[in-house]
Amino acid sequence: MSLHTLAPLRVGVIGAGRVGAVLGAALSESGHRVIAATAVSTASKDRAARLLPDANLLPADEVIARVDLILLAVPDDTLADLVRGLAESGTFCPGQIMVHTSGAHGLAVLQPAIDRGVLPLALHPVMTFAGRPEDVHRLSGVPFGVTAAEEHRAVAEALVLEMGGEPVWVEESARTLYHAALVVGSNHLVTLVAEARDLLRTAGVEDPARLLAPLLGAALDNSLRYGDKALTGPVSRGDIGTVRRHLRTLVEHAPGSVASYVAMARRTAQRALAAGRLKRHEAAPLLDLLAQRPATGPAGHPASPGPVNTSAVAS
Repeated sequence: MSLHTLAPLRVGVIGAGRVGAVLGAALSESGHRVIAATAVSTASKDRAARLLPDANLLPADEVIARVDLILLAVPDDTLADLVRGLAESGTFCPGQIMVHTSGAHGLAVLQPAIDRGVLPLALHPVMTFAGRPEDVHRLSGVPFGVTAAEEHRAVAEALVLEMGGEPVWVEESARTLYHAALVVGSNHLVTLVAEARDLLRTAGVEDPARLLAPLLGAALDNSLRYGDKALTGPVSRGDIGTVRRHLRTLVEHAPGSVASYVAMARRTAQRALAAGRLKRHEAAPLLDLLAQRPATGPAGHPASPGPVNTSAVAS
């Protein structure tokens, strides 16, 4: 099945958050009708008004009773209980299509609805959203992690293509690993960039973005092109003296960043060693230094003064 082969569907969005509202708007642009949605917070109500102007805001069971396609865009940890509760209330109708947008779940989480004749699909857009109208156009060419039964793959593909995306098939058993990979690459990247910005400000740099933008842009491009061969810096060179000075300085000026530096440096050393960028005799003393974990305080932060093995760092 290819683009625009589905008949127009009445769509209900359960959760008019940043993802649900944007995907609902994309389905609307492709010819489907978003006629109902749930929205609790003021932000989600405003978002629904902007992106889903024809949708009546209703309780979840009333939304589902009116539609052909149910779009579930709720937090991962609430999805199972929501589906179970709706199924127990007798809300679903056989033949309805149910799509959830969670990257962490496959089809198993929809089993209570499946048992009542619902056609289940897991369609996860590999993109970050701000909940703005321009997000709809950013869906063009975006991969969707798709999990579907063989007999439903054509429907899943059609919906993804209609929203402007590209389907990437993910097996049910691999769904959690798939999602973990994306979290490492996206969410953790935001944390790393924020850490780097804060450290530069602590160092007296007024405009950290000016330094980081070209450096991080090149690093991202190189890593996507060349993988571990793109590694540079003191860890990949085995410069234990530089790493020791980094740790000593972080303990003094940014103790909350010590643990993350140690964890990332250790993993970088391991990858550099496996890729042949670092020789075993170079890696051994570096990994020994990094194995000396800082003493930790109440919130997981190094206790003050809490150095990473004071004698090892200072030597």
